[in-house]
Amino acid sequence: MERIHYKPLLVSLVLIMVMSFKTGAQNNTELTPMQKKVQQYASVPLTADISHLNTNEKEMLLLLFKAAGLMDDIFWMQNIGNKESFLGSISDPDAKQFALINYGPWNEMDNLKPFIEGYEEKPLGAEFYPHEMPKEEFEAFDDPLKTSLYTLIRRNEKGELQTVWYHDAFKNQVTMVAELLRNASRLAEDEAFSNYLELRAEALLTDNYQPSDLAWLDVKDNNIDLVIGPIESYTDQLFGYKAAHEAFILIKDKEWSARLSKFAAFLPQLQKELPVDPAYKQETPGMDADLNAYDVVYYAGDCNMAGKTIAINLPNDEQVQLKKGTRKLQLKNAMKAKFENILVPIAKELIPGDQQKNITFDAFFSNTMFHEVAHGLGIKNTLDGKGTVRQAIKEQYSALEECKADILGLFLVTRLHEMGEFTDTELIDNYVTFMAGIFRSVRFGAASAHGKANMITFNYFSENGAFTRTIEGKYVVNFEKMKVATEGLGQLILKIQGDGDYNAAVKLVSQKGIVKPDLQAELDKITGSGIPVDIVFEQGPEKLGLK
Repeated sequence: MERIHYKPLLVSLVLIMVMSFKTGAQNNTELTPMQKKVQQYASVPLTADISHLNTNEKEMLLLLFKAAGLMDDIFWMQNIGNKESFLGSISDPDAKQFALINYGPWNEMDNLKPFIEGYEEKPLGAEFYPHEMPKEEFEAFDDPLKTSLYTLIRRNEKGELQTVWYHDAFKNQVTMVAELLRNASRLAEDEAFSNYLELRAEALLTDNYQPSDLAWLDVKDNNIDLVIGPIESYTDQLFGYKAAHEAFILIKDKEWSARLSKFAAFLPQLQKELPVDPAYKQETPGMDADLNAYDVVYYAGDCNMAGKTIAINLPNDEQVQLKKGTRKLQLKNAMKAKFENILVPIAKELIPGDQQKNITFDAFFSNTMFHEVAHGLGIKNTLDGKGTVRQAIKEQYSALEECKADILGLFLVTRLHEMGEFTDTELIDNYVTFMAGIFRSVRFGAASAHGKANMITFNYFSENGAFTRTIEGKYVVNFEKMKVATEGLGQLILKIQGDGDYNAAVKLVSQKGIVKPDLQAELDKITGSGIPVDIVFEQGPEKLGLK
C-alpha cells in the first residue's frame, strides 16, 4: 500500500530529456527516425495554483495521485498485456520512450502502424477479447454480460468464451484504489465530493458504476475533482463495447467556470433547435448539468495515451444522461497548450493571411465547450425501441458520436450567437478556428474515432463548398456554405443514430472517414515543418509543490 504508482510521471520526466522542440538544441537532420517520432510531442508542464487549498485538500491530492497511478497499471494490461515484459524486450531507448507514449508498439497518431520490430497490426479488440476470436463466435456467444462495458472476454478451460468482471480481473489494483478513495473521502470537506469518492470506491469493487455516476453529477462546488475508472470505449475497435481505465485529477478554475455556467440554462432549448425531424430529438436529456473549467494536473491510463483529451463530457451512461444530464469539463491549461503549440502553427501553414486574425483561443475554447455540450444532446435510444444507439451501430458508434459532437457544437454556438446569448467571440472566428482545428485533430490518424470524425467533416465540407483550397495550399472558409453544410451533416448523423442504421454508419465512415491524397500532402507539409503532433506532460505532485 505504501508504494506510490507514478507511472505516467516517470514517462513524462524521462521524455523531457529527449525532447527539444522549444530550444531547437539538436539539428533535426542529426536525429534517428525514432528520435524524430519522440520529438513529435511537445513537452508541457501540468500545474495549477493550489495556494487556496487547505491542508486536508493537499493531503487528499496525494492519495488521488496514487489512485490514478493504479489506473495506469490497469490500462497497460488492457492495451498490450504485460507492461514489464513488453518494455523489457525493447533495447533502443528512443523506441522505448515512444512505446511509453503510445502504451504499446503501435503509433496511435499514425493509423496504428507498428514501430517495434516483430509486431503486426494492433488487435482490434486490444486485450479485451481473445486475439483469434472471430466476430461470428462472439455473436453466437450466449451471455448477456458479453456486451457489458466492464467485462473481459476470455476462454475457459474447455476453450469456450466466458466473461470476467473487471473487478475480478484487476482485483489487486481496484482493491488498493478503493482504499485510497475511501481515505480521500474522509479528508473531503465537501459533502457531495466525499459521497462520490465513497460510491466510486464501491463501484470499482462491484462494477456497478451508476450510483457513483449520479453522485458525481452533484459535485458542484468542490475545489478538487476526480474522474476515475473504466470510462471510454475508444480502445475497443472491434465492437466498441469495452471501457478502458483512466483518471484525471482536476483543480477548478472558478473564474472561468463562472463565464460558462449561464449556458447550462439553454440546454433544453438547444435540444429543440437541433436540425432534424422532431422524431430524432424527442428525448429530453436531463438538464441538471453544469459547465465548468479546470486545470488538469494529472492524466493516467487511456486518456494519457498519445493524443490528449482537452475536455470531458460524462457520464457516458445513457440512462444517467436522460435522468440527470452530464457534466462538461473544459481542461483549460491542456487546451491552451494545444492551441499555442499546435493549432496556431498549423493555422499559419494552412489558413490564408486575411483569416489568420480569426484564429483565437476564445473561439477554440468555445468550440471545444459546445462539442461537449453536443454529446449530451440528440438521441440515445433508437426509434425502433430495440436498444441504445451505441449497441445498434457497434464499432462505428465512437466515430459518429465524435463527429456529431464536432458538427453540432458548431451549430450550437451559431444558434446562441444568433440569439444574442453568446458574444464572447465573433462567429467567423469560431468557423475559421474550427477549420484549423480539423487539421490539428486529423493528425490523430484516420484509425482513431476522432480522426475518422474529422475526416467525415472535412470531406463533407469539401463536397459542399464550405471551404476553398487555393493553389498555394491554403484553405479559405466560406462562412455561409459552411453554415449550411454544418446543418446538413448534423441532420445526417442524427438520423443514422436515431434509426440505428449500422449499414449507413459503415458507409459514411468508409466513404468519408478517410484521408485523400490532396489533404495528405498538406498533412505531410505540417509534419515536415516540425509542428508537434500532440503534447506530453511533465506531471505529478512535485509540479504542484507537494511531496
